[in-house]
Amino acid sequence: QVQLVESGGGLVQAGGSHRLSCTASGIIFDIYSVGWYRQAPGKQRDLVADITRTGSSNYASSVKGRFTISRDNAKKTVYLQMDSLKPEDTAVYYCKAANDYVAYWGKGTLVTVSS
Repeated sequence: QVQLVESGGGLVQAGGSHRLSCTASGIIFDIYSVGWYRQAPGKQRDLVADITRTGSSNYASSVKGRFTISRDNAKKTVYLQMDSLKPEDTAVYYCKAANDYVAYWGKGTLVTVSS
């Protein structure tokens, strides 16, 4: 059974830093691209950042320069380091693992940034 479990959500002050983790089980993690998406109340789920199996990363323009995605294949974990957080970063953050044939999602973790 495939599982992606996010952790690290919580309440953070604007301007602060926070790190999210997502650990996978049931898949050969290092053959998947993995990424973070977020969904704010009343809005669609959007890409935040993703990283390919070879380590190439891609960021939404709204977080470029503030967020950093990384992966540890040995731990089957992808991280999202979030710095200089803004109230508009408040959302449920979801982890996704995908290849050409299938995509798996975690259940999400809430990050609330207070002003």
